[in-house]
Amino acid sequence: MKVRKAVIPAAGLGTRMLPATKTVPKEMLPLVDKPVIQYIIEEAVSAGIEDILVVTNRAKSAMDDYFDYYPELEERLGRAGKERELQEVRRAADLANIFYVRQKETKGLGHAIWRAKRFVGDEPFAVLLGDDIMRSDKPVIGQLIDAAEKYAASCVGVQEVSTAAISKYSSVKVEPLGPRTFRVTDMVEKPRPEEIFSHYAILGRYVLRPGIFDILENLKPGYGGEIQLTDGLRELCKQDTMTAVDFEGKRYDTGNLKGFLEATIDFSLDHPETGAWLRDFLKEKASTL
Repeated sequence: MKVRKAVIPAAGLGTRMLPATKTVPKEMLPLVDKPVIQYIIEEAVSAGIEDILVVTNRAKSAMDDYFDYYPELEERLGRAGKERELQEVRRAADLANIFYVRQKETKGLGHAIWRAKRFVGDEPFAVLLGDDIMRSDKPVIGQLIDAAEKYAASCVGVQEVSTAAISKYSSVKVEPLGPRTFRVTDMVEKPRPEEIFSHYAILGRYVLRPGIFDILENLKPGYGGEIQLTDGLRELCKQDTMTAVDFEGKRYDTGNLKGFLEATIDFSLDHPETGAWLRDFLKEKASTL
């Protein structure tokens, strides 16, 4: 079945980016000239996704407002002859059919995904974490969708990380299935050294079959006292086929300051209005260090 829907969990409190995120959702922090979440939605749309559900909380109405029309601003831009700005403002509102649901309690990523049950129904669906931005020639979520549809399976996006880094992610147990593609037979969240299955870590992209919802609904709290998506996926891969794609592309964790700054520099260097200036600026700065 074709993947037409996506879920973006964006209900986190943004504690790694305080104090900026005290009143501004971390997903709305500007990355060059667009908020972080717009890049994620554009990735989903470029992979053929038609309907997107954003899981938010009571403090994140700014996202809803951003992807809406703003008639007063649009009228003023039109009268001022600022056609490029007007087109960009309208384009954000017209990217996709975007819906919202609140995670009323902070119970973990697994619980946030479970909140999408009615939106998803009985279809496979994509999940794109609200912190993770990907840069790739082919959308990363599109790479996963291809594998999920080919093997009629759930799929997780993975890349190899260091032994020191794997303890921050989910380590997956894999068997080769095809080029850059594996069958997943087990996984563990934030493993201790003796628990590491492999150095392939799940990094922010998933395509899941709807059987995950029954699992999440009955799942007991795990790491950190929260409903962990990894615990649900571990059960799902034992009940149904699950694949992993070692995706082509670079991932930025914009939920922490270093990752956000790295993404800002890389995206600014490629932006037509800032690239040349920033290269000269960085060269000049580097010469004084």
